[in-house]
Amino acid sequence: MTAKIIDGKEISSKTKEKLKQRVAELKERWITPGLAVVIVGEDPASQVYVRNKVKACEYVGIYSEKHALAEDTSEDELLKLIVSLNNNPKINGVLVQLSLPEHINEDKVLETISVKKDVDGLHLYNVGALVAGNTIFLPCTPFGIKVMLEEIGVDVEGAKAVVVGRSNIVGKPMAMLLLEMNATVTICTSRTRDLKFHTESADILIVATGRPKMITADMVKPGAVVIDVGINRTEEGKLVGDVDFDSVKEVAGHITPVPGGVGPMTITMLLANTVVSAERANKLS
Repeated sequence: MTAKIIDGKEISSKTKEKLKQRVAELKERWITPGLAVVIVGEDPASQVYVRNKVKACEYVGIYSEKHALAEDTSEDELLKLIVSLNNNPKINGVLVQLSLPEHINEDKVLETISVKKDVDGLHLYNVGALVAGNTIFLPCTPFGIKVMLEEIGVDVEGAKAVVVGRSNIVGKPMAMLLLEMNATVTICTSRTRDLKFHTESADILIVATGRPKMITADMVKPGAVVIDVGINRTEEGKLVGDVDFDSVKEVAGHITPVPGGVGPMTITMLLANTVVSAERANKLS
C-alpha cells in the first residue's frame, strides 16, 4: 500500500480562493482586512516567511504592512511599535515573526499584542482559551492541520491521535485542538521512552520535533494519517521532515510531504484569522 499524498499546496489554494471571495464581499462594504507583520533582524528563513506572508495577503486582497527592524532594535522600541499597531484601525492582525534576538523577551512581546489582533493565536489568553474550548484565534499551524484533516475526510472523533512534540506553537495547541475534536490524545516528545509503542497505535500521527527522519516505517500503524510538521535542511541542502517520507509512505494511508504539506496551510490560516478579525471588528461575525 502506498499512502495518498496530502497536497498542502492544493488545499491552501482552495482555501485562499474562498478567502479571496470573503475579502471581496467585505470590500463591497468598504471594509479591507489589514495585517501588520513585524520582523527584527536579517535571519534569511524569517525573511522568506515574511515575504511569503505579504505576497499571500496581496493575492487575497488583504492590506498588509511590513515593519522591518534592525537586529539591535531595543525591546522598548518593538513594544511601542506593537502598541501603535494595536491602536491602528486599519490593522486587524499583528504578527511578530519569531524567533527574536536574544535581548528581546518573546513572551513579553506576544503578551503586548492585542488579544483581538493576535491572529497567530499565541497570546496567553488565546492559548488558555483553547484549553477551555473557546479561543478567539486558533494557532495557525494546528488550524491548518485541522482543515487538512477535514479536507481529506478523516473522522477524528474517537480516533487515537498521537502528537510527537510539545512546543507552544504546534505540539501543545495541536493536542488541545484534537481533544476539542473528540479524539483520544497522547502527547509524546523526542525523549519519550519507547516512542514506537505509542506511535505504532496512532490512527492520526502528528510529528513536530525538529529531528530529521526520526519517525520510520516500523513506528507507524498501517493506514494511519501521518502529518509531518518538521522542516529540516540536510548537509546536502535538501529539505526533509521529521518523518522518513520514503519509507513511511509505503505504510501510511495518508501522508504530508515536506515541503508542500503543512507549510502552505500555516500562512493561509493566518490570512483566515485576519479576515475573521476584520469581520468581528465590524460586528459581522
